[in-house]
Amino acid sequence: MSLQTSYRFIAPFYDAFLKRATAAQRQRSLARLPLQSSRVLLSGAGTGLDFPFLPAGHDYTALDLTRAMLARSRERARELSMEWVQGDSMTLPFSDESFDCVVLHLIVAVVPEPSRCLAEAARVLKPGGRILLFDKFLRHGERAWLRRGLSPLVAQMATRLDVVFEDVLATTPDLRVLADEPALAGGWFRLIELLKESR
Repeated sequence: MSLQTSYRFIAPFYDAFLKRATAAQRQRSLARLPLQSSRVLLSGAGTGLDFPFLPAGHDYTALDLTRAMLARSRERARELSMEWVQGDSMTLPFSDESFDCVVLHLIVAVVPEPSRCLAEAARVLKPGGRILLFDKFLRHGERAWLRRGLSPLVAQMATRLDVVFEDVLATTPDLRVLADEPALAGGWFRLIELLKESR
């Protein structure tokens, strides 16, 4: 089953599983958005669970693979300046250096190729821009046999459980870690802020 198909079925139940559990961490992450008016991409925006924590004054683009998720997200847009785009986080339909900030909440560990997802975010980000991540990542050398063992099965329906963030980051050398904080589940979920360095 493709992710597009599985998330079309998951969309009606997505909020029940994630809204309350992730709200505080989403708010913590989005508090790092720029103060000045900026173009912000929410790549893998899902049902818009980030939207209540987005400050006005920015121009937002919400991208998701499935029309069902985007349709649900429209209900949360409030008075935000928001554009909706159906597209793939691993092949973003935007030109290079189009955004001042990219938000990657619970998407890098979902897509089949996390490195492509991060590389695409970096490509469309302006030099000096920031990437805000909230996701579950294993650490180097962490055995986590159960998570690794279940990952091939769970990845077919919803998300990967075996992504090592440091391995993903190593494939995109123009990104530098500004912050890396534990979030949920004993630090399995992390809040990470990245800077795209000027060439």
